[in-house]
Amino acid sequence: MRTSIATVCLSGTLEEKMRACAAAGFDGIEIFEQDLIVSPHSPEEIRGLAAALGLSLDLFQPFRDFEGVTEELLLENLYRAEAKFALMNRLGIDTMLVCSNVATATVDDDDVAASQLRRMGEVAAGYGIRLAYEALAWGKYVNDFEHAQRIVDLADHPNVGTCLDSFHILSRGADPAGIEKLPAEKIFFVQLADAPELSLDVLSWSRHYRVFPGEGAFDLTTFMTHLVRSGYNGPVSLEVFNDVFRQTAEERTAVDAMRSLIWLEERTSVALAEHGGAPGNDGGFPAYPMELATLPAVAQPTGFNFAEVKAGDSGAVEELLFQLGLHCEGRHRTKPVQLWSAGGARVIINQQQARGLAPAVSALGLDVQDPLAAASRAVQLKAQPVSRRSQADEAVLQAVSAPDSTEIFLCEATGDGTVAWAEEFGSDGVVEGEPLITHIDHINLSQPWQHFDEAVLFYESTLSLVPRASQEVPSPMGLVRSQVMCSSDGAVRLALNIAPMGLEQPHGGADYPQHVAFACRDVVALARQARQRGLDFLPVPANYYEDLQARFRLGDDMLDVLQSLNLLYDRDEDGEFLHFYTATVGNVFFEVVERRARYDGYGAPNAPVRLASQYQRARSGRRDG
Repeated sequence: MRTSIATVCLSGTLEEKMRACAAAGFDGIEIFEQDLIVSPHSPEEIRGLAAALGLSLDLFQPFRDFEGVTEELLLENLYRAEAKFALMNRLGIDTMLVCSNVATATVDDDDVAASQLRRMGEVAAGYGIRLAYEALAWGKYVNDFEHAQRIVDLADHPNVGTCLDSFHILSRGADPAGIEKLPAEKIFFVQLADAPELSLDVLSWSRHYRVFPGEGAFDLTTFMTHLVRSGYNGPVSLEVFNDVFRQTAEERTAVDAMRSLIWLEERTSVALAEHGGAPGNDGGFPAYPMELATLPAVAQPTGFNFAEVKAGDSGAVEELLFQLGLHCEGRHRTKPVQLWSAGGARVIINQQQARGLAPAVSALGLDVQDPLAAASRAVQLKAQPVSRRSQADEAVLQAVSAPDSTEIFLCEATGDGTVAWAEEFGSDGVVEGEPLITHIDHINLSQPWQHFDEAVLFYESTLSLVPRASQEVPSPMGLVRSQVMCSSDGAVRLALNIAPMGLEQPHGGADYPQHVAFACRDVVALARQARQRGLDFLPVPANYYEDLQARFRLGDDMLDVLQSLNLLYDRDEDGEFLHFYTATVGNVFFEVVERRARYDGYGAPNAPVRLASQYQRARSGRRDG
């Protein structure tokens, strides 16, 4: 599949955008006219740069408000078009996007529109230019792709074809199955964009909230299967208008964009195979002109192998872990690293190159069936590999960096839950007895607001984690958006949070506290044990327990136990959930949870209580300091 991207998707100058696209691995680009107009470089220089970077120049866009006009205005439009054709010859681009008229059309007649496009096609032919006519979702008279195709058919000119844009088709709720009926030779270009579900006028939705495939709510896999079945074999390009993308570093956005296309290409290939034939299949199934690449197939992670906290001074973290019932297995034989564990829960405290760093979650390990295949898949999806120095007799772990720089280690799952690398800490990885803590239940990672959608796609595409419905939780600083990514069986639960912008979050959530949640057999017993060891619980106000009684009619004895231990409680039709939080140390805190019966949530109604308490403590700490 030939990949392309419109320069309007990225921030920076045209030259910076081109370099970012080439570095990310795109085959070609669409040049957005405004990017060229403001560039200090000539069309010939841009053409030369593209050649040097190995980029094809696939489309010049957009040409607006052409058809459905009076003869007088048509002549002006043809003059304007011919000037652009000459410019495109200088650039070396042979296809131009022509959008359906939204502003100047006064003649609602398909024959007139077709006749005018034919005349434009005749002029374009003299320059070797093709016209890709696109139905804008808000077009005045033409706003769906099948209508646009009827006009192209009426125009009946070899240089006039259609451009299919997934946003304009799917935002109107149109059925993309009709794409298969279009003559492939008349599909001149294809543009892709995803989008979240919003109740918004389609123009504003399109201009500000498009996202890359896999980061919104559109079914682009089905769209692509219909496209492949049509016989189309031209560029598949991204055209995403998004205010966030145009404010962030172009190199990073280009990588995110390329990852989305690789992921979509694989999903399309799998979908076609499941329905009786994939491109290039030799088993008697239909073969299509567009060849789709696949990635190493990997199963979902089966559990958390470890969580890592990096800190310059780890004393406070060590104390918290001890109070929660974890014990130190030992120090690494060659590195300033400790291993703490209880049951199947392991926490690594890393002091390497951490001078002056406040404690924070820096890495997590996941149990996977085939670490090499999982790492290969992640790298092919544009994840950056992570390497750590190791001695000849030390385990070599596969790892990649997530968009927020958290290191993701891909560890070989074992049937008994032990890990070979624990030997490097002088431990056999086996915990005696039955500790109250059993394993890591979930990990909560805060995300910079600019890259939240990127993070969701990263974990879904590289690790096959499934995104659940996002939630917004009120806090004293505003709404916190939370998105849980999990394995189908719930063995791996990763909560991604965007913190509200404010004075307390100068980096848009990058400094928002993160936490590791431990699963527990008996949270009441563990809380009592932790209190005896001096644990500083996150305090819960008395008003919360009054509300708890009103909602759940708990017995007085149980309510007294909860309140005396700063425990929080939730219940639904599937079970009960009890949990508590520690104080925050640096940028990290811990949670202990007990799930009863089949409770599968995270105590969402209690999140505002936790956020308010943490906010009050942080404010108090600043005043006291």
